[in-house]
Amino acid sequence: MIEVLPNQLFEEIPFVENPVYEQIIRDIGLKQYSIIDNFFSSETVSHLRQSLLNKHEEDRFKKAAIGNRINEKIIKSIRGDHILWIDETTSNLAEDLFFGQINDLISYLNKTCFMGILYKEFHYALYPKGTFYKRHLDTFQNDDRRKLSFVCYLNSEDWKPENGGELVLYLDDNGVETKKEIYPFPGRIVIFESQILEHEVKPVETERLSITGWLKTR
Repeated sequence: MIEVLPNQLFEEIPFVENPVYEQIIRDIGLKQYSIIDNFFSSETVSHLRQSLLNKHEEDRFKKAAIGNRINEKIIKSIRGDHILWIDETTSNLAEDLFFGQINDLISYLNKTCFMGILYKEFHYALYPKGTFYKRHLDTFQNDDRRKLSFVCYLNSEDWKPENGGELVLYLDDNGVETKKEIYPFPGRIVIFESQILEHEVKPVETERLSITGWLKTR
């Protein structure tokens, strides 16, 4: 049995700064979005890609709708992706790795920025060739809990810019609207403020794979 001295009982675990998480915080504070390459290891991205493809082959995806689950409509002229919600309680090994890092990020944000993130939701997204998602905002009239939007790209290693499917963020530069185009390279993540930045997905020329989700407050 190890003896614990009285002054050790209340010793706090020292805070260790995470440079990647700090970069996300700085970026969002300065420009309302952050782009991080290699947030997940290439091995984790590969496993997640295969998990998505396996579940798609099992015909488990459904046509994505607009609106939330209370008031949703399928409108092909606005968005064309197919999605499958990921349940953390029944996740596979690849998804466990994903949620482990997401939960670590949430804990860090709540500790350092007091963001009050209590919930999260994520789904796989597959855009067939020729599909897109028109300009929109990630919040609803009857639900404004989404704080941060999160996208992780799972495309193959040989993905090229000409394959399309860019994420376009619409930014306000001192009253002048500008656009930021982000290519969906594998392993890249994009995090942005859900209630502020309008965005769209450009038409894809090759099947486009990702995990999309939101970090939510009460």
